[in-house]
Amino acid sequence: QVQLVESGGGLVQAGGSLRLSCAASGRTFSTYAMGWFRQAPGKEREFVATISGSGAVTRHADSVRGRFAISRDNAKNMVYLQMNSLKPEDTAVYYCAAPNPGVVLSTLPRDFGSWGQGTQVTVSS
Repeated sequence: QVQLVESGGGLVQAGGSLRLSCAASGRTFSTYAMGWFRQAPGKEREFVATISGSGAVTRHADSVRGRFAISRDNAKNMVYLQMNSLKPEDTAVYYCAAPNPGVVLSTLPRDFGSWGQGTQVTVSS
């Protein structure tokens, strides 16, 4: 099992930026991919971005591509989500997640067995 703790959420105006951080512990960090998901009130949890264990491969949802960027620092057991040009529709609770063993670069919440507590991101218009 992997323990995950997110930080960095907050209130920002439209067009602004935030960087989310996620600290991981419990498994050899570089051996597994990581993902970011978000959930807005009344909506299902949705994929935002994922990154391979080495950091060489990333995938981003169409809705955030070109504005958000996932990255990781394996020496620090950290994964990040840089969010630029934020829009009100980006408002949600953001979660980092670690996939179940054997899963690589999935975009499906059901493939992720470890989740952080979430951090709120609110974008005002």
